[in-house]
Amino acid sequence: MTDAPSQTDTALPDELPHHQTLLDETDWASLATPCGTGEILPAALARLLDPDPGTRAAAVVDALGAVTHQNSIYEATLPVALYVAAILNHPATATGDYGQDADRAPHRPTRAALLDWLSSTAYDADDENVAVGERHCGKEFLDDYQEMRAFRDLRPVLYSAVQPLLGHDDAEVRAAAVVAAIPLVEHPALALHRGELANRARNLLATSTDRYKRDRVFDALKAWGHDTSGLENADDLSARELRARRIAERASWAGGYADEPPF
Repeated sequence: MTDAPSQTDTALPDELPHHQTLLDETDWASLATPCGTGEILPAALARLLDPDPGTRAAAVVDALGAVTHQNSIYEATLPVALYVAAILNHPATATGDYGQDADRAPHRPTRAALLDWLSSTAYDADDENVAVGERHCGKEFLDDYQEMRAFRDLRPVLYSAVQPLLGHDDAEVRAAAVVAAIPLVEHPALALHRGELANRARNLLATSTDRYKRDRVFDALKAWGHDTSGLENADDLSARELRARRIAERASWAGGYADEPPF
Protein backbone atom coordinates (compact mmCIF):
# COMPACT_ATOMS: atom_id res chain seq x y z
CA MET A 1 0.00 0.00 0.00
CA THR A 2 1.13 3.53 -0.65
CA ASP A 3 0.71 6.60 1.50
CA ALA A 4 1.10 9.10 -1.34
CA PRO A 5 -1.97 10.66 -2.93
CA SER A 6 -3.51 8.06 -5.20
CA GLN A 7 -3.93 8.43 -8.93
CA THR A 8 -6.53 5.65 -8.96
CA ASP A 9 -9.56 7.87 -8.40
CA THR A 10 -9.76 8.61 -12.14
CA ALA A 11 -12.45 6.86 -14.17
CA LEU A 12 -11.61 3.25 -15.04
CA PRO A 13 -12.28 2.06 -18.60
CA ASP A 14 -15.39 0.04 -19.38
CA GLU A 15 -13.61 -1.64 -22.28
CA LEU A 16 -10.01 -2.37 -23.11
CA PRO A 17 -8.18 0.66 -24.56
CA HIS A 18 -5.83 0.27 -27.52
CA HIS A 19 -2.31 -0.53 -26.35
CA GLN A 20 -0.79 2.49 -28.08
CA THR A 21 -3.34 4.79 -26.50
CA LEU A 22 -2.31 3.48 -23.09
CA LEU A 23 1.36 4.19 -23.83
CA ASP A 24 0.72 7.67 -25.20
CA GLU A 25 -1.96 8.96 -22.86
CA THR A 26 -0.89 7.60 -19.47
CA ASP A 27 1.07 9.97 -17.24
CA TRP A 28 3.57 7.26 -16.34
CA ALA A 29 5.95 9.52 -14.43
CA SER A 30 3.21 10.36 -11.93
CA LEU A 31 2.47 6.74 -11.02
CA ALA A 32 4.11 4.98 -8.10
CA THR A 33 6.11 1.78 -8.56
CA PRO A 34 8.01 -0.25 -5.94
CA CYS A 35 11.18 1.77 -6.59
CA GLY A 36 9.95 5.22 -7.58
CA THR A 37 7.75 6.20 -10.49
CA GLY A 38 6.95 4.73 -13.86
CA GLU A 39 8.81 6.92 -16.34
CA ILE A 40 10.78 3.93 -17.70
CA LEU A 41 7.65 1.89 -18.33
CA PRO A 42 6.51 3.16 -21.78
CA ALA A 43 9.76 2.16 -23.50
CA ALA A 44 9.94 -1.14 -21.64
CA LEU A 45 6.33 -2.00 -22.42
CA ALA A 46 6.75 -1.12 -26.10
CA ARG A 47 9.54 -3.72 -26.34
CA LEU A 48 7.02 -6.43 -25.51
CA LEU A 49 5.98 -6.12 -29.18
CA ASP A 50 9.50 -6.09 -30.62
CA PRO A 51 10.00 -8.41 -33.62
CA ASP A 52 12.93 -10.10 -31.87
CA PRO A 53 11.75 -12.74 -29.37
CA GLY A 54 14.86 -12.28 -27.23
CA THR A 55 14.07 -8.61 -26.84
CA ARG A 56 10.50 -9.49 -25.91
CA ALA A 57 11.69 -11.97 -23.29
CA ALA A 58 13.95 -9.33 -21.73
CA ALA A 59 11.09 -6.83 -21.81
CA VAL A 60 8.91 -9.18 -19.77
CA VAL A 61 11.51 -8.95 -17.00
CA ASP A 62 12.16 -5.21 -17.39
CA ALA A 63 8.59 -3.98 -17.76
CA LEU A 64 6.65 -6.35 -15.54
CA GLY A 65 9.37 -6.69 -12.94
CA ALA A 66 9.26 -2.92 -12.49
CA VAL A 67 5.78 -3.16 -10.93
CA THR A 68 6.17 -6.49 -9.15
CA HIS A 69 7.28 -6.53 -5.52
CA GLN A 70 6.09 -8.27 -2.36
CA ASN A 71 2.72 -9.28 -3.83
CA SER A 72 1.56 -5.66 -3.81
CA ILE A 73 -0.51 -3.60 -6.22
CA TYR A 74 0.91 -0.19 -7.12
CA GLU A 75 -0.50 2.79 -8.98
CA ALA A 76 1.46 1.82 -12.09
CA THR A 77 0.20 -1.76 -11.89
CA LEU A 78 -3.17 -0.75 -13.29
CA PRO A 79 -2.12 0.70 -16.66
CA VAL A 80 0.53 -2.03 -17.00
CA ALA A 81 -2.16 -4.67 -16.51
CA LEU A 82 -4.36 -2.94 -19.09
CA TYR A 83 -1.47 -2.80 -21.55
CA VAL A 84 -0.67 -6.47 -21.01
CA ALA A 85 -4.31 -7.37 -21.60
CA ALA A 86 -4.45 -5.15 -24.69
CA ILE A 87 -1.54 -6.97 -26.37
CA LEU A 88 -2.49 -10.54 -25.43
CA ASN A 89 -4.04 -11.06 -28.84
CA HIS A 90 -1.41 -9.07 -30.75
CA PRO A 91 0.43 -11.24 -33.33
CA ALA A 92 3.82 -10.31 -31.88
CA THR A 93 3.03 -12.05 -28.59
CA ALA A 94 2.03 -15.33 -30.19
CA THR A 95 5.36 -16.94 -30.95
CA GLY A 96 8.48 -18.07 -29.19
CA ASP A 97 10.39 -19.23 -32.25
CA TYR A 98 13.92 -18.14 -32.98
CA GLY A 99 14.11 -17.93 -36.73
CA GLN A 100 16.73 -20.02 -38.49
CA ASP A 101 19.00 -20.66 -35.49
CA ALA A 102 18.29 -24.31 -34.76
CA ASP A 103 20.92 -24.44 -32.00
CA ARG A 104 19.03 -22.02 -29.75
CA ALA A 105 16.31 -23.29 -27.47
CA PRO A 106 13.03 -21.52 -28.15
CA HIS A 107 11.63 -19.06 -25.63
CA ARG A 108 8.15 -19.53 -24.34
CA PRO A 109 5.52 -17.62 -26.29
CA THR A 110 5.47 -14.06 -24.97
CA ARG A 111 1.72 -14.48 -24.64
CA ALA A 112 2.15 -17.24 -22.03
CA ALA A 113 4.58 -15.12 -20.00
CA LEU A 114 2.15 -12.17 -20.06
CA LEU A 115 -0.71 -14.39 -18.92
CA ASP A 116 1.42 -15.74 -16.08
CA TRP A 117 2.15 -12.21 -14.86
CA LEU A 118 -1.49 -11.18 -15.16
CA SER A 119 -2.50 -14.31 -13.27
CA SER A 120 0.00 -13.68 -10.47
CA THR A 121 -1.11 -10.07 -10.12
CA ALA A 122 -4.79 -11.01 -10.09
CA TYR A 123 -4.15 -13.54 -7.33
CA ASP A 124 -2.43 -10.79 -5.32
CA ALA A 125 -5.78 -8.96 -5.40
CA ASP A 126 -8.13 -11.92 -5.07
CA ASP A 127 -10.88 -12.44 -2.51
CA GLU A 128 -8.66 -14.53 -0.23
CA ASN A 129 -6.06 -11.76 0.04
CA VAL A 130 -8.79 -9.20 0.70
CA ALA A 131 -10.17 -11.40 3.49
CA VAL A 132 -6.71 -11.71 5.05
CA GLY A 133 -6.22 -7.95 4.74
CA GLU A 134 -9.53 -7.28 6.43
CA ARG A 135 -8.64 -9.60 9.30
CA HIS A 136 -5.38 -7.74 9.82
CA CYS A 137 -6.45 -4.17 8.99
CA GLY A 138 -10.22 -4.09 9.46
CA LYS A 139 -13.13 -3.82 7.05
CA GLU A 140 -11.74 -0.55 5.68
CA PHE A 141 -8.82 -2.46 4.14
CA LEU A 142 -9.83 -1.78 0.52
CA ASP A 143 -10.78 1.79 1.31
CA ASP A 144 -7.19 2.35 2.40
CA TYR A 145 -5.75 0.28 -0.46
CA GLN A 146 -7.19 2.08 -3.47
CA GLU A 147 -4.76 0.48 -5.92
CA MET A 148 -6.05 -3.00 -5.10
CA ARG A 149 -9.66 -1.84 -5.21
CA ALA A 150 -9.12 -0.29 -8.64
CA PHE A 151 -7.42 -3.43 -9.95
CA ARG A 152 -10.33 -5.54 -8.73
CA ASP A 153 -12.75 -3.20 -10.51
CA LEU A 154 -10.81 -3.81 -13.73
CA ARG A 155 -11.32 -7.58 -13.68
CA PRO A 156 -14.16 -7.67 -16.26
CA VAL A 157 -12.07 -5.62 -18.70
CA LEU A 158 -9.04 -7.85 -18.17
CA TYR A 159 -11.14 -10.99 -18.55
CA SER A 160 -12.40 -9.80 -21.93
CA ALA A 161 -8.84 -10.18 -23.23
CA VAL A 162 -8.12 -13.50 -21.51
CA GLN A 163 -11.33 -15.30 -22.51
CA PRO A 164 -10.48 -15.72 -26.24
CA LEU A 165 -7.33 -17.59 -25.23
CA LEU A 166 -9.08 -20.22 -23.09
CA GLY A 167 -9.35 -22.49 -26.13
CA HIS A 168 -6.03 -21.52 -27.73
CA ASP A 169 -4.27 -24.11 -29.91
CA ASP A 170 -1.04 -23.84 -27.90
CA ALA A 171 -1.39 -25.93 -24.72
CA GLU A 172 0.92 -23.67 -22.71
CA VAL A 173 -1.02 -20.54 -23.63
CA ARG A 174 -4.31 -22.31 -23.02
CA ALA A 175 -3.29 -23.44 -19.53
CA ALA A 176 -1.91 -20.00 -18.64
CA ALA A 177 -5.18 -18.42 -19.76
CA VAL A 178 -7.26 -20.76 -17.58
CA VAL A 179 -5.19 -19.98 -14.49
CA ALA A 180 -5.29 -16.24 -15.23
CA ALA A 181 -9.06 -16.34 -15.63
CA ILE A 182 -9.72 -18.03 -12.28
CA PRO A 183 -9.08 -15.02 -10.00
CA LEU A 184 -10.69 -12.67 -12.51
CA VAL A 185 -14.05 -14.46 -12.47
CA GLU A 186 -14.35 -13.82 -8.74
CA HIS A 187 -15.85 -10.50 -9.85
CA PRO A 188 -19.64 -10.73 -9.40
CA ALA A 189 -20.26 -9.61 -12.98
CA LEU A 190 -18.30 -12.63 -14.25
CA ALA A 191 -19.97 -15.31 -12.12
CA LEU A 192 -21.77 -16.80 -15.13
CA HIS A 193 -18.43 -17.64 -16.72
CA ARG A 194 -17.39 -19.97 -13.91
CA GLY A 195 -19.23 -22.95 -15.42
CA GLU A 196 -17.34 -22.69 -18.70
CA LEU A 197 -14.10 -22.13 -16.81
CA ALA A 198 -14.70 -25.22 -14.65
CA ASN A 199 -14.82 -27.33 -17.82
CA ARG A 200 -11.60 -25.72 -19.05
CA ALA A 201 -10.05 -26.41 -15.65
CA ARG A 202 -10.89 -30.10 -15.86
CA ASN A 203 -9.29 -30.25 -19.28
CA LEU A 204 -6.15 -28.69 -17.84
CA LEU A 205 -6.00 -31.38 -15.17
CA ALA A 206 -6.19 -34.02 -17.91
CA THR A 207 -3.25 -32.57 -19.84
CA SER A 208 -0.95 -30.55 -17.57
CA THR A 209 1.59 -31.74 -15.00
CA ASP A 210 2.47 -28.22 -13.84
CA ARG A 211 2.16 -28.31 -10.05
CA TYR A 212 1.34 -24.64 -9.59
CA LYS A 213 -1.37 -24.64 -12.24
CA ARG A 214 -2.92 -27.87 -10.98
CA ASP A 215 -3.07 -26.51 -7.43
CA ARG A 216 -4.75 -23.30 -8.61
CA VAL A 217 -7.31 -25.28 -10.58
CA PHE A 218 -8.11 -27.60 -7.68
CA ASP A 219 -8.54 -24.64 -5.33
CA ALA A 220 -10.93 -22.99 -7.77
CA LEU A 221 -13.03 -26.08 -8.42
CA LYS A 222 -13.38 -26.73 -4.69
CA ALA A 223 -14.33 -23.09 -4.06
CA TRP A 224 -17.02 -23.39 -6.74
CA GLY A 225 -18.47 -26.49 -5.09
CA HIS A 226 -17.15 -29.17 -7.46
CA ASP A 227 -16.12 -32.63 -6.31
CA THR A 228 -12.45 -33.05 -7.29
CA SER A 229 -11.76 -36.40 -5.66
CA GLY A 230 -11.86 -38.28 -8.96
CA LEU A 231 -9.53 -35.79 -10.64
CA GLU A 232 -6.55 -36.14 -8.29
CA ASN A 233 -3.58 -38.33 -9.13
CA ALA A 234 -0.92 -39.63 -6.74
CA ASP A 235 1.20 -36.48 -7.12
CA ASP A 236 -1.81 -34.30 -6.33
CA LEU A 237 -2.52 -36.25 -3.15
CA SER A 238 1.10 -36.02 -2.03
CA ALA A 239 1.16 -32.28 -2.73
CA ARG A 240 -2.06 -31.78 -0.79
CA GLU A 241 -0.70 -33.66 2.21
CA LEU A 242 2.55 -31.68 2.13
CA ARG A 243 0.63 -28.43 1.90
CA ALA A 244 -1.52 -29.38 4.90
CA ARG A 245 1.58 -30.21 6.96
CA ARG A 246 3.20 -26.88 6.12
CA ILE A 247 0.06 -24.96 7.07
CA ALA A 248 -0.08 -26.84 10.38
CA GLU A 249 3.61 -26.15 11.03
CA ARG A 250 3.21 -22.45 10.24
CA ALA A 251 0.21 -22.27 12.55
CA SER A 252 2.19 -23.88 15.38
CA TRP A 253 5.09 -21.45 14.87
CA ALA A 254 2.65 -18.53 14.98
CA GLY A 255 0.83 -19.79 18.04
CA GLY A 256 -2.13 -21.05 16.04
CA TYR A 257 -2.36 -18.07 13.66
CA ALA A 258 -1.51 -19.14 10.10
CA ASP A 259 -2.52 -16.13 8.02
CA GLU A 260 0.07 -13.79 6.59
CA PRO A 261 -0.61 -10.24 5.38
CA PRO A 262 -1.06 -10.08 1.57
CA PHE A 263 1.38 -7.18 1.26
